[in-house]
Amino acid sequence: MQELDLKPSSRIASIGVSEILKITAAANARKRAGNPTIILGAGEPDFDTPDFIKEAAAKAMREGDTKYTAIDGTAELKKAIQEKFKRDNNLEYNLDQITVSSGAKQILFNAFMASLNNGDEVIIPAPYWTSYSDIVTICGGKPQIVQCLEEENFCLSAEKLEAAINSKTRWLLLNSPSNPSGAAYTNEQLKAIGDVLLKYPDIWIISDDIYEHILYDNRKFTNILDVIPELKKRTLLCNGVSKAYAMTGWRLGYGAGPSSLIKAMAVVQSQSTSCPSSISQAAAVAALNGPQDIVKQRCVSFQKRRDLIVDGLNTIPSINCRRPEGAFYVFANCSKLLGKITREKQLLKSDIDFCNYLMRSVDVAVVPGTYFGLAPFFRISYATNDHELNEAIKRIKIACDELV
Repeated sequence: MQELDLKPSSRIASIGVSEILKITAAANARKRAGNPTIILGAGEPDFDTPDFIKEAAAKAMREGDTKYTAIDGTAELKKAIQEKFKRDNNLEYNLDQITVSSGAKQILFNAFMASLNNGDEVIIPAPYWTSYSDIVTICGGKPQIVQCLEEENFCLSAEKLEAAINSKTRWLLLNSPSNPSGAAYTNEQLKAIGDVLLKYPDIWIISDDIYEHILYDNRKFTNILDVIPELKKRTLLCNGVSKAYAMTGWRLGYGAGPSSLIKAMAVVQSQSTSCPSSISQAAAVAALNGPQDIVKQRCVSFQKRRDLIVDGLNTIPSINCRRPEGAFYVFANCSKLLGKITREKQLLKSDIDFCNYLMRSVDVAVVPGTYFGLAPFFRISYATNDHELNEAIKRIKIACDELV
């Protein structure tokens, strides 16, 4: 029987599967075909989930903790999240101001689906994580992209924020430390942004803090509520266990904000995924309540890898790479390579061309800056071992040297 072609809804007509996932899938296909491909695309720690967290999950299964839970999280997990905010952020939240979902991405989706009407705008500083703009679009909103340049350390300024605000602005989405740039906002930058927002009481804020515990050079984590506490009544903090505790596959995110927003988000979740996995929730309780030393130890490893990749890339004359403050990405400038020609006589017109060239010529998979809203750059995830990072630098240098 011949299948019919589906006409996609207008919500997704202009949206495709994540380009990062496409690049990773293509790289894995090359690897399966026998190519020595180094994959530096996915934002996933190479460390394993700590054993004490796994044991908590196994214990939950042995004890039959395998049923549906409350829609947006068990009381036990919400209490652990409540204590985490007190301990790490000096913030007080009631349990009805906390929500749990199947990943931090779902926190964002629930918030926008619950609050956006058609045409409402969300200000998103670029470079940004690729899913931000697509989630806003699916939820009926309009992404208002504000480009933040390399000379601005990829951070949104108060002046650019105010210039982007209009009568349709509903949200500002901040991510610090950032994916893809690794940039972290200073208290001074956040204070300036917050002062602007105080003038616009109808604009809400999402602070995506998923890389909170991955900061370098003794930098202390800060978000906008540290400097402008008055904004708490219209701020959603988005977080999860995937990055800090190497729990990407457990799919567990959480958020905290005004109870009216949390209640509306629960409506969305109740009609989509319903409750998160009971086993993942038990594991997250252990992660948040357990010893935090392993998080700090792994952050030290990430900092060494950051220095390795930044120093290595900066030895290549045609590449410039800023040293990020956090997360596990670098966002390197490849503008000097555009206009050059490969051995196959291909002209490199864009960062997409350059990244395709790296995959094709030296089997290194990285992600073009275009997909993060700012070109010409490329993102490397250095959440992998030193051997692969060193080898990747050697190969990138060879590929650049062969260009004319």
